Amino acid sequence: MREFAADIDIKAFWEIYLERDEKYRIRKKLSDGTKIPKGMDRNFLPPKSDLERKIQDLISEWNGRKLAESEAELATQEVRLAAAEAKLAVKETKTALNEQRIAGNKIKQMKRWIEDAKRTRHEPTKDDRIFPDWYAPVLIVENGKRIVRPMRYHCRPAGMDPSIDRTKTGQVSGTYNARRDNLTRFWRNQFGHTHGLMLAETFYENVDDGKGGSKEIQFRPQTGETMYIACLYSHWTDPKGIEPDLWSFAAITDEPEPEVAAAGHDRTVINIKPEHVDAWLNPDPKNLDALFAIFEDKRHPYYEHREAA
Repeated sequence: MREFAADIDIKAFWEIYLERDEKYRIRKKLSDGTKIPKGMDRNFLPPKSDLERKIQDLISEWNGRKLAESEAELATQEVRLAAAEAKLAVKETKTALNEQRIAGNKIKQMKRWIEDAKRTRHEPTKDDRIFPDWYAPVLIVENGKRIVRPMRYHCRPAGMDPSIDRTKTGQVSGTYNARRDNLTRFWRNQFGHTHGLMLAETFYENVDDGKGGSKEIQFRPQTGETMYIACLYSHWTDPKGIEPDLWSFAAITDEPEPEVAAAGHDRTVINIKPEHVDAWLNPDPKNLDALFAIFEDKRHPYYEHREAA
């Protein structure tokens, strides 16, 4: 809003918080709820309208549930740990050792969740981070006006079956990123038509650790500038009228910057220059060359990096 004098679609924000609440009421599991970063909650403090007050109420209810469920699970796991340790005091068995390990790990996890539910201080690298399937604010142009709307970071193109969200093994599919070399093929109905912009300060990538596993690297522009990440978005609707509408987006990626490649990753998000924002958000589908020219003139800050904590 500050950066682009944009309007906020506050009703859309309320709807995703409400959807999270409704999913919980149906499934009774916090893990099944709509994924919203804690940092987004801070935008509604203090509430300035009736809708913002409704959002704040939904946030408070969610945090209360998370705290109550975590405390109940902590008590359950403490009983489980005590039982395993009692068995180990008599005789060491693989089953008891496994129970001790699982309960111990669960207790640590629940204590973290309880602390997080009670925490009021802002931790940007934790609270503001998103993952595939999480929601983030995206800037678009609608009816000639700049609008900030929450969208799921994992694009489901309009007209496609929801099964595209997952691979055959049930993992998240790769449609949270849109490769530049695939824009005129798979993404042809979005590229040149529905463009968005995501603002970000840092990004993370998993790379080979050289030991048969992987490690997470955090990248950040050395200049300290906010990245203007070019995105495509889609408004998916269920032709059967059963599933709720879904606004979702994908970040466009290109060949890696040299320092990103040296760190072990093969793609980098496209960070466009501020002077190209209008042209990007108001694309001409008959002039795709002009859009590719924006990519050619993208920003190239040195992305300093370190192994993530």
